[in-house]
Amino acid sequence: MDAAIKAKVGSWLSGSYDQDTKNEITKLQESAPDDLVDAFYKDLEFGTGGLRGLMGVGTNRMNKYTVGMATQGFANYLKKTYGDIEISVAIAHDCRNNSRFFAETTANVFASNGIKVFLFDSLRPTPELSFAIRTLGCKGGVVCTASHNPKEYNGYKAYWDDGGQLVPPHDKNVIKEVELIQSIDEVKWSGGEANITIIGAEMDEKYIAMVKGLSVYPDVVARQHDLKIVYTPIHGSGIKLVPPVLKAFGFDNVHIVKEQEVPDGNFPTVIYPNPEESEAMTLGLNLAKELDADILLGTDPDADRVAVAIKNNKGEWQLMNGNQTAVLAFSYLIEARKAKGINQPNDMIIKTIVTSEMIDSVAAKNGLSCYNVLTGFKWIAEKIRELEGKENYIVGGEESFGLMIGDQVRDKDSVSAVAILCEMAAYEKDKGRTLFDKLIDLYIQYGLYQEKLIYIVKKGMHGQEEIAQMMADFRANPPQEINGSKVAKIIDYQLGEGKNLLTGESWAIDLPKSNVLQFYTEDGVKISARPSGTEPKIKFYFSVNTTLENKEAYDEKVKALHDKIDATVTSLGWDK
Repeated sequence: MDAAIKAKVGSWLSGSYDQDTKNEITKLQESAPDDLVDAFYKDLEFGTGGLRGLMGVGTNRMNKYTVGMATQGFANYLKKTYGDIEISVAIAHDCRNNSRFFAETTANVFASNGIKVFLFDSLRPTPELSFAIRTLGCKGGVVCTASHNPKEYNGYKAYWDDGGQLVPPHDKNVIKEVELIQSIDEVKWSGGEANITIIGAEMDEKYIAMVKGLSVYPDVVARQHDLKIVYTPIHGSGIKLVPPVLKAFGFDNVHIVKEQEVPDGNFPTVIYPNPEESEAMTLGLNLAKELDADILLGTDPDADRVAVAIKNNKGEWQLMNGNQTAVLAFSYLIEARKAKGINQPNDMIIKTIVTSEMIDSVAAKNGLSCYNVLTGFKWIAEKIRELEGKENYIVGGEESFGLMIGDQVRDKDSVSAVAILCEMAAYEKDKGRTLFDKLIDLYIQYGLYQEKLIYIVKKGMHGQEEIAQMMADFRANPPQEINGSKVAKIIDYQLGEGKNLLTGESWAIDLPKSNVLQFYTEDGVKISARPSGTEPKIKFYFSVNTTLENKEAYDEKVKALHDKIDATVTSLGWDK
């Protein structure tokens, strides 16, 4: 153990930390010195989205002290920004172990700094926190969650007054204030209890009414009220709002996966509580098959991501990927608004740079602007704020199972997404069709796009360094050819530049700097490389497309596209 780590450990053992914390450090010294090093070798970074990490003692862990210091820094920035104006914040949490404790710790620190706090009475979906900030006129907010990470993790997501996560300049400014807090003795831990107001049912009612207002075809739902829906909250906070929202829409044939109904931070039925992982949806699929349901939906612990399964053209249950779900949702809202005559000339949609370009085609053919932003819903929220009063936002989304429908929530919202996806299924059933029939129709109309995501995990002290080195190597030695096809175009979002390698033409990218690289080959393959902002992994996104003349050719063409992606992965050596 080097001297700097020893000094940090020593300061915790001699400082104003509680005895249980000191006992745990002593235990690690004796039985798990490597774990102790990992817990103290660095400070848990307060990044542009807040905190996320393993729970435990140490500067590199989620615990009372790292949460308290982060909150003190955030409180200091709010007070510097707003001066004598009354400041209020909203605070929520999910089902994770210690989430309530972290939420209460956060509330106490804000309140002890003279800030008015609206604290939810129990677990709530992340999107309701965003909604509450806007509804209550708060200057900021926090939700304690690690989203879809494994049970050992927790986190702290920070929000600004528009209900979106922190973006420039506030993100970097808050980080600076957090970094200025050098000791837990600088944190105001208690004394402001009178500044805390508990909220709950009344906010739920307002949120449910807002989501109900997103319905485009309530008459269709009334006719198809017995649509057979299977839903799983995967032990998370979705159970608080998804069933009541479906009831408010008029659906009365909803079946909840009993084994995953009760909130539980240990997530006993899954390896990862992530609806992107097919394993997490297994129990839901079993129930959907047993009941011969029309649609299956699952949400992650903080209910911002949604997974959907439907029956394909062979009658087999199929989990859709995030791009397919987004294509269906975007298309439905665009087409339904047009059919109802409620579309506006300045309607616009927003997606991220790694989400299917099929959505760009849908927008173009329907005469809507489609904005591409960096990965993360905070950038979608920022674009809405930038264009407010000029363009009319309809829907935003990203491939990682996130949708944001309407502008009254400024983060991804699986609760409203579940409701609208069920309305879509009802709309197609009303015509004697399925959502899969609709998906194939869209492929025929706009082109057949197929995508695949793979990732490489790099854990531990050196993991981030290895991922950074991989990205540096890509920049220093970019591939000239991939799977026998020349690389025609490279876009580097960190340099803020795109370049056509065939013509030498280059152009500026008008987005904030981000560590993302995209490669386009002559034969139509798009590859995006991006380190995850919340997990120790580097992600690679593959996208290919072709034309689809008729539904009979669907299976053959899909296979050909996936064979092309697999060959591309193999040629890069990432299939090992």
